[in-house]
Amino acid sequence: MKALILNNKVVDVASVEFEVNSNLTWIDCTDDCVANQWEVKDGVLQAIPEPVDTRTYAEKRMLAYNRLNQFELIGDDATNGTTTHRDAIAAIKAAHPKP
Repeated sequence: MKALILNNKVVDVASVEFEVNSNLTWIDCTDDCVANQWEVKDGVLQAIPEPVDTRTYAEKRMLAYNRLNQFELIGDDATNGTTTHRDAIAAIKAAHPKP
């Protein structure tokens, strides 16, 4: 496989090289190389590591809570006798527990 490189990032992967602009270069790569997920660092082609999630559990919960339409869930639960809102809150707390 061949990786097409622009500014040290893989922008395309192909089985054979084809003519490209002079600011792009081809290098050999493994079959698992993926465009926009690999880079050339210190002359070595490697996968870009996943960024470390530094958010606190409270920040993660707040983001999840904000995605809920809580007033509608509460209203629907009152009308239908369901526990959708309570269940959604419990699921968020389980997904992002206090340390």
